[in-house]
Amino acid sequence: KTPSLIFEYVNSTDFKVLYPTLTDYDIRFYIYELLKALDYCHSQGIMHRDVKPHNVMIDHELRKLRLIDWGLAEFYFPEKEYNVRVASRYFKGPELLVDFQSYDYSLDMWSLGCMFAGMIFRKEPFFYGHDNHDQLVKIAKVLGTDQLNAYLNKYRIALDPQLEALIGRHTRKPWSKFINPENRHLVSPEAIDFLDKLIRFDHHDRLTAREAMAHPYFEQVRAAEDCRMRT
Repeated sequence: KTPSLIFEYVNSTDFKVLYPTLTDYDIRFYIYELLKALDYCHSQGIMHRDVKPHNVMIDHELRKLRLIDWGLAEFYFPEKEYNVRVASRYFKGPELLVDFQSYDYSLDMWSLGCMFAGMIFRKEPFFYGHDNHDQLVKIAKVLGTDQLNAYLNKYRIALDPQLEALIGRHTRKPWSKFINPENRHLVSPEAIDFLDKLIRFDHHDRLTAREAMAHPYFEQVRAAEDCRMRT
């Protein structure tokens, strides 16, 4: 006999088809729903470790979101060292790319930030590396090498000399550089502020899922939810 797990059916639309059709409010709503899933799993001591659009099922008609594929999920224990061969390349946190094994729930928040950047800037994937080394190069070209070096020094991480040479030197790019006529309607000041608090080299500086849910970016979503609860 083979044990089987039976889950609810989600009539999901492929993200490559769905995301380009989402409104500003839709993005706020679905990211908030995803944060609920992450807040719950983190509160149970679990890191998902593979947050990406392919693992987020959305039934847009029912406005239902489910986070799936828990195959890489792991219980978190402080001080424990974890395998860095997790998550999918475009959504890997810098900690994985520099072989820092003492990571935590904040890895999921980086991955969510990458998803969010892809949605608001209509640039999928947002960090498009050709391999793991190139992935870190792509991140450094946006966040700047000063920030990367500060992070490496803080955690006493030594980079592979070949990778160090590949990265070179880059100044930080303002998020406004990614705004264009096609995505302008999705990029509000509070969206930029929210993104900026997720996409950080130092994992300790990223918002937690609970903190993220309280961000002003979700004010309309929280108000609508409060209204529904009252009726």
